Amino acid sequence: MSALPLLNHSMRDADQMLERALVQWGGDEDLWIFGYGSLIWRPEFDFSERRSAHVHGWHRALKMWSTINRGTPQVPGLVFGMLSGGSCQGMAFRIPRNQGDTVMRKLWLREMPNAVYDPRWLPCRTPHGAVKALAFTLSRQSPHHTGELAPDEYRRIFSEAQGIYGTTLDYAQATFDELQRLGIDDKALKRLLAYADFQQARCSALAAI
Repeated sequence: MSALPLLNHSMRDADQMLERALVQWGGDEDLWIFGYGSLIWRPEFDFSERRSAHVHGWHRALKMWSTINRGTPQVPGLVFGMLSGGSCQGMAFRIPRNQGDTVMRKLWLREMPNAVYDPRWLPCRTPHGAVKALAFTLSRQSPHHTGELAPDEYRRIFSEAQGIYGTTLDYAQATFDELQRLGIDDKALKRLLAYADFQQARCSALAAI
């Protein structure tokens, strides 16, 4: 299995990318999915095993615009993407071979309605050996990639952005809480959430004046 060929963002076809991923998986072995964001605390699929997993060469980043789930076109929110560089600690889910096709198609409806992500098969180190798992990565060339955001921008997004599934802040906090529960220390995410704490403290101080 290898990375899916990347397509021009204006010409991406989610169904075509799904079929290519299914062919690359092959269906002869159990399917592995790597979760690094909401898949960790809300997978929405049945699995037979879940392992702590480490991926080298990619990192979790709250740098993907969301205009439906965690924001709106008028007030965009943020969701996680996996950007190249660094490393990422997450969870690898094993799906029995006979359920792999069904789970993959269901997962595509959730993660790839607009074909934003670049699905890749990434090697994952786990306590019980290496596995190759499907992960949803994000290109820095994607129009959905935020680029670098200033602290004040994160503060504004955390205080204002809300979509059909709730706020960006709730989404980021839920991910952080589950990572903590699993013993995964994400210092970068902790720093971002501190911006929200600062904003809330400042608002409380202003309200008291």
